[in-house]
Formats: sequence, C-alpha cells, structure tokens
Amino acid sequence: MRLLRLLIAMLSLLAGAALAGPPQFAPVTPGRALVFPQDYGAHPGHRTEWWYVTGWLNTPDGKPLGFQVTFFRSRTEHDPDNPSAFAPKQLVIGHAALSDPAAGHLLHDQRSAREGFGLAWAKTGDTDVKLEDWRMRRGPDGRYLVSVRGSQLAFELQLTPTQPVLLEGEAGFSRKGPQAGHASYYYSEPHLAVSGTVTSRGKPVSVKGTAWLDHEWSSQVLDTNAAGWDWTGINLDDGGALMAFQIRARDGAKLWAHATLRDGAGRLSQFGPDQVGFAPRTRWKSPRTGATYPVATTITTGALRWLLKPLQPDQELDSRRSTGAVYWEGAVTVERDGRQLGRGYLELTGYLDPMKL
Repeated sequence: MRLLRLLIAMLSLLAGAALAGPPQFAPVTPGRALVFPQDYGAHPGHRTEWWYVTGWLNTPDGKPLGFQVTFFRSRTEHDPDNPSAFAPKQLVIGHAALSDPAAGHLLHDQRSAREGFGLAWAKTGDTDVKLEDWRMRRGPDGRYLVSVRGSQLAFELQLTPTQPVLLEGEAGFSRKGPQAGHASYYYSEPHLAVSGTVTSRGKPVSVKGTAWLDHEWSSQVLDTNAAGWDWTGINLDDGGALMAFQIRARDGAKLWAHATLRDGAGRLSQFGPDQVGFAPRTRWKSPRTGATYPVATTITTGALRWLLKPLQPDQELDSRRSTGAVYWEGAVTVERDGRQLGRGYLELTGYLDPMKL
C-alpha cells in the first residue's frame, strides 16, 4: 500500500507539471530604457543572455594575439518554483579562446554547469558571473576582472572602460528579423583598455591591448527560417567603433541586418537592413568539420566599405560539448584602400548546421 500511495503521489506531481505547461519567458519590447548599473547584471527572466569579450593583445615583444571570453546564462524550461537545489533552472556556460598565429589554430576551452551550490551563478544588479574557477565581475569603478583557467590557456585580465556605453539598435532594442518579436536588448562597451597575463601552453606572458564587450539578452532572437549570423565588433584606430551583423536565412539570403557606427568625435549613425551588406572575399574550409567560412569579407554600411582580414584562417571553435554549436570566431584587421582602420573580431555561425539558441 505504501508503494501504491507513493506511485499515486508521483503521478499527481507529473500531472501537475504537465498542466502547468512550459514557462513564460520575459519578452523584449521597444521603448524599454536600459538602466545602469542594473542592466550590467543578469536578467534571469529571459531565456538567453551572454557577456561576450573579444580583443587584440600585444606581448612585450610586440607579438599580436586575439582573445575571446564569453559567459552565457540560459534559463531552462524547468519549473522556476521547484524548491529543489538540484533543479537545473538556470545554466551557466563558458567559452574561452586564444588566437595565436604561432599555434596555427585556436586554443580554446569550454565548460557548463547548473546554477547553484556556490559553484556557478549569474547575479543581478551588476556583472558578476561565475563558473567554477572562471569568473567575470565588474567593480564599482567600472573595471572588469576576468579570470579563466583551462587546460590549454589561462587569462587574468583587467578591462578598463575608456568610452561611454554604446546602445545598439533603437536605444538598446536590437531587431534580429522582420518580426519585432525577434529582438534582444543589447549594448556594447568598445575600446576597453586591457592589461594582465595570458598563459598559453603553460607559458605566462604579460599583455596589453584593447577589447570590445557585448552584453545581450533575449527570449526569442531568431526567426525559424534563420540559419545563423555574421557579426563584427571593431575598435577603430581614430577612437570610433563599428558594430555590424546580418542574419542569414537557410537558403543563404540576408534575412535581416543592422550596423551602428560611432565616429571618433562621438557622432552616432545607424544603418538598416537595406544599407548593410556582407560580401565574401576569401573562404576557408575546416579540415576538421568540413564547414566553409567567409573569413575575409567586405562589409558595406551605407556609402562606406570595410575590408576585414583574419589574423589567421583557422579560428574555428567547436563548442558541441557546451552550446552544441560549431562556428568561426576570430581576430580581424579592417582596411579601406590599403590603409588599416582598426582591429576587432568577426563571428560566423550556422555554416555547419543551423544555429539553435
């Protein structure tokens, strides 16, 4: 009888969960003003969120390195009212990569964990994301401290803002498709001054450089017909900043695009889908996955053209152990008429399989 009562109780719990249905994720709507420092922190009601840092570093002997650190927070479909500490209501995922031409390919690491037990969190109120011994947090003075320790690489970096926050799209509301519901809240921090230590294959070295930070959160960012995106964030040598992206449909056509340009004097220009184009110049095929990426490309924003060239062709990142995606994410220089204009990062997703967030 005790076994029967236990079985009935379990069936009742399952029936209740089924009746409750999937959780409701917080929407992204235009007109919502971003408020700081609160919006530096996590937004656990939304489905997907990331803090994404990319940049160029120089060693004491002048050697260039590209680096990337990303922390993701993902709200699952588990009942948020479940009192169990073991319920995986929020996941925290981390990616880190170093682009070193001497290695010939990316050195990278990845990990993931459910939030809780003091091992992983994404806190509200200000940036503070932890994943075991990886952490990124923002101090009262605005500086970010980033600590990553992996088998192939390690970062101990300090990122110091030198410019105001750059609100992407319509004051931080960033459309990602023809339907307004496909959107995110999105801001950037260009021209972060970087200092610290990078360890590559067991050898620590002091570095200085410049980085770009994106913080983005959403609940339904991609159209069902979207395969992936091409994105770039560029720190221009004159103090300006360029962000541009396109969402590609499954047939390869442009589904949506947008760009933001803040010039060295602080003047802001926005470019809509008809004004932004990505034209491949050089393609590279991965010997590991067979995916082919347009690693050198010309981006058009209105009347301006920007030629992006990679630090090295092989900057593919296989994150199938964490986010399930394979993509190209690498350091690039930017030129026009043979003159270098800046340095940044190019991200190319959905070239092996359609992206799923």
